[in-house]
Amino acid sequence: MSEAAAVETHAPVVIDRTEPQLTPGNTGKLGMWMFLVGDAMTFGVAIAAYGALRIGNVNWPRPSDILGIDTTAFMTFVLICSSLTMVKALSGIQHGNVAQLKKYLALTVLGGLTFLGLQAYEWNMLINYEGLSIKTSLFSATFFALTGFHGMHVFGGVCYNSTILANAMRGHWPGANAKIVEIAGLYWHFVDLVWILIFTFVYLI
Repeated sequence: MSEAAAVETHAPVVIDRTEPQLTPGNTGKLGMWMFLVGDAMTFGVAIAAYGALRIGNVNWPRPSDILGIDTTAFMTFVLICSSLTMVKALSGIQHGNVAQLKKYLALTVLGGLTFLGLQAYEWNMLINYEGLSIKTSLFSATFFALTGFHGMHVFGGVCYNSTILANAMRGHWPGANAKIVEIAGLYWHFVDLVWILIFTFVYLI
């Protein structure tokens, strides 16, 4: 009886590893998804508020009469292209090609900086030549709030990707860090998608 008890006491513990483990990489991705869901709600409420104010205001100006649609269309094109280069950067590190990561991540950062530069140019034209400010009207207030909030997200993404690129340039890049690029890519694609919505609702409709 005691021998049987001893066998049961010292029996090896079998751990079922068939379920996916919550590794640090997966934890980071989950955290980013949670952040993006909350951020999507914020942008959704802001765009809905813009629409509600616009529908109820007969004096709302036509965006094409004030905003530079051609310039903003080019900005949108640049941001979409930067999303594609982000995909190529991730593909590079996933296949162990650090040179491809550096090349396309640098292009992604360049795309983000180009977008921010064009947005600064647009704001300068609207403020100094059109006389708009956040206090001028509901249109200008919502325009600067929406585009400015999105611009801060683009700036954050540029800093995020630049940090990853700097580490890659210094050679601090073990293959496992592909998860970091994947998480950064989720953020960057989200920023691009939100801009497409802002461009459609604020500039085109």
